[in-house]
Amino acid sequence: MSTMNTIPMVCAEQVALDSRAAKGGADLRRQALVESLRRRYADAVSRGDAAAKQALFQEGVYLNIPPEQFVGAN
Repeated sequence: MSTMNTIPMVCAEQVALDSRAAKGGADLRRQALVESLRRRYADAVSRGDAAAKQALFQEGVYLNIPPEQFVGAN
């Protein structure tokens, strides 16, 4: 009788599907973040709030979202 632990084999196709699903989730999250930045930037522009715009630029840097992705829409 063998006492070796068995390691379940993972299908390469399933790994590929899982990784695409994870990437899709990340893409949806990033899209939601960009939309949020766009909306809040437009609000800051309409109020003439330079401090809020600066804070949004800093948030974009933190999230690795360049300003061109949320400022250009305004």
